Amino acid sequence: MYKHLIKPILFRFNPETAHNLTFKGLSLLRHIPFAQSIIRAIYKKESPKLEREVFGIRFPNPVGLAGGLDKNGEYYNDMANFGFGFVEIGSLTPLPQDGNAKPRCFRVPGDKALINRFGINNKGVKNAVEHLKKVRPEVIVAANISKNTSSINEDAARDYEKSFGLLYDFVDMFVVNVSCPNVVGLTALQDITFLGEIVDKLLDLRMYYDTYKPILLKVSPDLAHQQLDEIIDYCLRSGIDGIVAGNTTRSREGITSISKEKIEAIGNGGMSGAPLHKKNLELVKYVHTRSEGKLPIIGVGGIMTPEQAKAMLDAGASLVEIYTGFVYEGPALIKNIIKYLETAGK
Repeated sequence: MYKHLIKPILFRFNPETAHNLTFKGLSLLRHIPFAQSIIRAIYKKESPKLEREVFGIRFPNPVGLAGGLDKNGEYYNDMANFGFGFVEIGSLTPLPQDGNAKPRCFRVPGDKALINRFGINNKGVKNAVEHLKKVRPEVIVAANISKNTSSINEDAARDYEKSFGLLYDFVDMFVVNVSCPNVVGLTALQDITFLGEIVDKLLDLRMYYDTYKPILLKVSPDLAHQQLDEIIDYCLRSGIDGIVAGNTTRSREGITSISKEKIEAIGNGGMSGAPLHKKNLELVKYVHTRSEGKLPIIGVGGIMTPEQAKAMLDAGASLVEIYTGFVYEGPALIKNIIKYLETAGK
């Protein structure tokens, strides 16, 4: 139904409008009797064979929703109805921010790709906390946190600390985002000096809580191996719990369905979708090998088929996430991945 009815309608609108319409539709379904039960009956697949413990958390299946779709932490339970084993909300910043000027998201349907420069638009961490208090999560929730665009990098650690402290009692794990290419200066925080200051403070702060919550680092596929080596070594010695590999890319490699002129007309932004799969698969392999399998990895980027999800797990990921695949292939993709992984013994 999604591919033949819903998707053609949504793709008549620009991507951001389609996104907003989709979530308004999900809000409406909350008030229709049995609607959510029907969604669960169609899409959600229980899979005891695929349960696994990662970061000290028991995941019902290894397929999660990547950060950026549920930007404000308001639809985690709606996403769980589609069968996700966990949901990453955000990125969330201490203060609300509008993000970059519109238009800021573009489809390349011929390559099943998206290019966005949203700039981490969100309603702020306090809005997410209020929703988490009001609506108890029925799924494992990872909070993706970042700094406000208006905060200079030298003060970035305070932003991460603030969001971390406010969210700690309401989520299951954290993803520290220092790799979004759509916020000026943010990727510079992957420099080991800035990174150490941010993460060390979060690790110290965690010691004051009774419950241990895993902290993961989200890295860019555009990093040179030397810088990635420094980050992996830091993670291994600091006690960070894992890596999310990776994020969107500034590269346009793999886009073949439109001309170079059209690509240039779109302008800056991070690319996600099918062209990214090979690049992020290599990133997962590299992190797994370089860390000797000691760092659990969430593999994300360009997973459009069950076979590609398995490839990420085979490369060393413990869990996978999808985003653009959900847009192009629809909610049936999660169930199809789970069924395929059951058969493959993953």
